[in-house]
Amino acid sequence: MQRDMKFWVWLGAFEVAFGFAVFAATRAYYAAEPAEPMADSVVVRDSAPVWSDSFAAGGLPVVPPPASGLSLSSDPVEMSRQADEAFGNRQYERAAELYQRLLALDPSNVELHNNLGLTLHYVGRSDEALTWLEQGIAKDPTHQRIWLTLGFVSAQTGNVERARDALQSAVRMDPASPVGQSAQRMLGDLP
Repeated sequence: MQRDMKFWVWLGAFEVAFGFAVFAATRAYYAAEPAEPMADSVVVRDSAPVWSDSFAAGGLPVVPPPASGLSLSSDPVEMSRQADEAFGNRQYERAAELYQRLLALDPSNVELHNNLGLTLHYVGRSDEALTWLEQGIAKDPTHQRIWLTLGFVSAQTGNVERARDALQSAVRMDPASPVGQSAQRMLGDLP
């Protein structure tokens, strides 16, 4: 079957138009996405594994209901999942409220202090974030990730000396770990 020139011109025009439509749709999608606020390895670590099966199964303390209409689940595993999901979806206010509820259940959990501190920083409550991070460090000064987060938040708020001290602490703990390497890169970026 022989195709005439008119067919090929029409097909070429269609392909160009289709390509531009796909480009425009893709560009609009990514242009609508907010910029990622996190530094490279300052991330929230999954909170779910911190809850033992026996604790999650029963005997939970009563947690006050959420103020913003969040799920009324008192299961710490489910709350952890929801908090981490909210953080991943950049719903930082929701994540912060859930992390605070989880800390009411387990106030000595340093990973939750880290997650809450970073989340509060992202909602503009950096002073409160620093308080939670310092409290977490007081509970476990050997927790490398919380030192990295303290360094990141301190640098973001302009306290370069505090950032340098925190990041150096993270590096000293294990310079070869991903957290230690991130801290070393951040140290290199400080003025």
